[in-house]
Amino acid sequence: MKQNQKNYTAFIGIAIMLAAVILLENISAIIPGLPQVFSPTSPLFTVLKKAAVYSLVAVSMNLLNGFTGLFSLGQAGFMLLGAYTYAILMVPSAQKDQVYYLFGGCAFDFSILDMFEGIFGSSGAGYVISLILSCLIALILAGAVAAFFAYLIGIPVLRLKSDYLAIATLGFAEILRAIFQWQKLGKVTNGANMIKGFPTFSSFNITGPSGQVILRLSTFVPFLISTVCIFIIVLLINSSYGRAFKSIRDDEIAAEAMGISLFKHKMLSFVISSFFAGVGGALFAMYVANAQAKAFTSVMTYEILLIVVIGGIGSVSGSVIATFLYVACSEWWLRFLDSEQYIGGFKLPLLRNGFRMVIFSVVIMVIVLFFSQGIMGENEISISGLMKKLPGKKERKQ
Repeated sequence: MKQNQKNYTAFIGIAIMLAAVILLENISAIIPGLPQVFSPTSPLFTVLKKAAVYSLVAVSMNLLNGFTGLFSLGQAGFMLLGAYTYAILMVPSAQKDQVYYLFGGCAFDFSILDMFEGIFGSSGAGYVISLILSCLIALILAGAVAAFFAYLIGIPVLRLKSDYLAIATLGFAEILRAIFQWQKLGKVTNGANMIKGFPTFSSFNITGPSGQVILRLSTFVPFLISTVCIFIIVLLINSSYGRAFKSIRDDEIAAEAMGISLFKHKMLSFVISSFFAGVGGALFAMYVANAQAKAFTSVMTYEILLIVVIGGIGSVSGSVIATFLYVACSEWWLRFLDSEQYIGGFKLPLLRNGFRMVIFSVVIMVIVLFFSQGIMGENEISISGLMKKLPGKKERKQ
């Protein structure tokens, strides 16, 4: 009974958060004259979209590194697989000749979006249904392709431990990136060129007959998908499988003595983590409106790992909080350090292009050195716990 009440309260909290995102994204249209920060083109919404995507990837990595104790650095490779799967399957057939013009067209003359438009129609409510269903299926397939490759490489590499596993998975990601840029695979991956023309977050904005946006949902969509995926990961962590993952992390010998199959559970954690990384890669492609292999470098994996460390290895809410702080600092709050600044007519020294990353690196070093457990450690923020602490009627009367 108590567990049902906690889940119910959590659902209410998530619903309030998603409603707040919709309101925030459309508030400039509801209340004209607000500051520029509330404009749909402001850095605020860029940060929110990217942070929503990165938070899912960070939590998926934490599932593997923090809760199972497997040090993997292949996250960017699985994101690449998800991004390309989504892009290839969602580019309309009519646009594939334009996208793959250097290679005389695409080897896959098929689009999930075209298939659903043939069933429900390509205009009005039929297009909305087609867009939603095709994107959902493409996201699931993106995760499935990443999970399939994770299973294949997991058979040999999961027998490795610690740094050896990290090197093997990092090498896999780099090999994938090189293969996807291979010109001989151009009819599938478009070589080193980007794939464009597929639905993005902006495609979900509701427009009127004149083409003017009536309701913006481009920030709500990544929030909704990431929230659902993270919620599923949390359910997994709190299940018997999650307890098995934690026991492997704490002591493999004791876990095996208790009857836990080490290889089976490591593989399960690796595949599930890769599945959600693939979904995150597809969301990233929607965020940047293209899929290109050179974007999924090892630097991206290090960014995600850094977010996990800052948030706390073994804390889902820590990963989410750290993601939003990291993205906000790197993409918005510290941007002023990249340009010349004057105070009282005097030019401040050192401020120039690139200085932002210097300060950002120093801040990260301080956090890692003096807050080794991260922001949250292994603790979690409970939505149901927060809502229980809100003052009730009797407390307010007092």
